[in-house]
Amino acid sequence: MKKELTIILAEDDEGHATLIRRNLKRSGLMNKIIHFKDGEETLDYLFQTKEKKDGIPSLLLLDINMPKIDGVEVLRRVKEDPDLKRMPVIMITTTDDPREITKCHELGCSNYISKPIDYDKFVDAIRKLGLFLLIVEIPDVNKPMD
Repeated sequence: MKKELTIILAEDDEGHATLIRRNLKRSGLMNKIIHFKDGEETLDYLFQTKEKKDGIPSLLLLDINMPKIDGVEVLRRVKEDPDLKRMPVIMITTTDDPREITKCHELGCSNYISKPIDYDKFVDAIRKLGLFLLIVEIPDVNKPMD
């Protein structure tokens, strides 16, 4: 990518996390990826890091079905926080229930990607996500809004 960006991956399935990391790299995305296995770890990191203000924009790839705190609750807390609310959040989940998709968009997710059950389709979806992330402009959440 043109600029530094940290990707925060919240995914409890280690196999899915490995596929996501590997295929983002295969698509040309060489950004730092920090992986968390549940919503509680993810929130702890996000709220700790916001205090540090390291100046590196972040993007959250968020699974819905996670232990301790689910992805919908993580999304809600991120979007309610004045310092984190501009961070892009992309839901990546096997849940394709239209009500769940609508709820995530209403809470402020940037995009919603359903994980295909088929391995090849899942790999293809993640590669396309990587290509998308190469061209999309990510807001710097550390800069104050005008």
